[in-house]
Amino acid sequence: MHPQLTNIFEHLHAHPEISWEEHNTTAYIKNLLEEYGCEVKTFDSIPGLVTDIGEGRPVVALRADIDAVWQEVNGTFQANHSCGHDAHMTIAIGVIRNLLEEGPPHTGTFRFIFQPAEEKGTGAATLVDQGVVDDVDVLYGMHLRPNEELANGHFAPAIQHGAAKFLQGTIRGDDAHGARPHLNTNAIQVGMDIAQQLNNIHINPMIPHSAKMTTFHAGGKSPNIIPGNADFSIDLRAQTNEVMQELMDKIKKLTHALATYHHVDIELEVGADVPAAVIDPEAKAVMQAAISENVGNDKRAPTITTTGGDDFHFYTIKRPDLKATMLAIGCDLKPGLHHPQMTFDRDAIPTTIEILTTTLKKRQAER
Repeated sequence: MHPQLTNIFEHLHAHPEISWEEHNTTAYIKNLLEEYGCEVKTFDSIPGLVTDIGEGRPVVALRADIDAVWQEVNGTFQANHSCGHDAHMTIAIGVIRNLLEEGPPHTGTFRFIFQPAEEKGTGAATLVDQGVVDDVDVLYGMHLRPNEELANGHFAPAIQHGAAKFLQGTIRGDDAHGARPHLNTNAIQVGMDIAQQLNNIHINPMIPHSAKMTTFHAGGKSPNIIPGNADFSIDLRAQTNEVMQELMDKIKKLTHALATYHHVDIELEVGADVPAAVIDPEAKAVMQAAISENVGNDKRAPTITTTGGDDFHFYTIKRPDLKATMLAIGCDLKPGLHHPQMTFDRDAIPTTIEILTTTLKKRQAER
């Protein structure tokens, strides 16, 4: 990898920022691109940035997510790039460098979107509202893939992500003295019943899906008080948007039934809602050809199907005419995405830069 790209990756990796707080990351990329001679657009109230090479239609775009996750690393909670967004940013910058060296396209525009808050599932929808894809014809994304999905050095022209939804729940009742359990409903018991009933949801097993409680908080420092209130979260996954809706309908029914049974209030609020992928066959075909051209047919894999989610697919949900697909990058990623000690083969970065440079140029030429 070019020494400057190595330095860029190492800087981004060492300075992670969580969703909606990527202000220093935005400033770093902005300064870097302006040194290259790019005009950069930022936003008044949110982090993230957009830059164009060329002008006019068609507009072929590449999106890179810029946020990190918040997790415990070696006993300390901190921001951490364990999902590969540091690599995605580096790759996008490398593609920009390639295209700038070759000069602007004869017609049309290459657009680069550095998007915040993918991990929250709200960044893509927000940028759609900011108008960044209003004139975009084709949009490409990318994501590092773990070993169990894709071998090192192999690439796939599409990722069939599933839908993901995060629910924040509250249980509201009354506290009671530990010696008088008949005077209230223990919120912990209500939470246990919710967790149990989530396991009893039955939907077509041929379509991957899951529903599980991921956090639960009840009670305080006094062990002789039976808590009547609690907060919890639920993580939902489904391979199709239709099954996700079925999951939601069943969860609403079970929480309503348990609230009635226990004489408490149970409220659910959607924290994030990420749709399943909608892959455009034309965009996929161009990516497929670019993979073959750069690494050969033997390292070109078919579409990756994964239960993970990505808010990239909000772009096509909110702009149905937009054609899009995501590049899957095999890079010896282990132990897994979001593992605090995640590592990958950095040699995948320059190869991915070449594949995406070829993809954008091919797609622009076809338009």
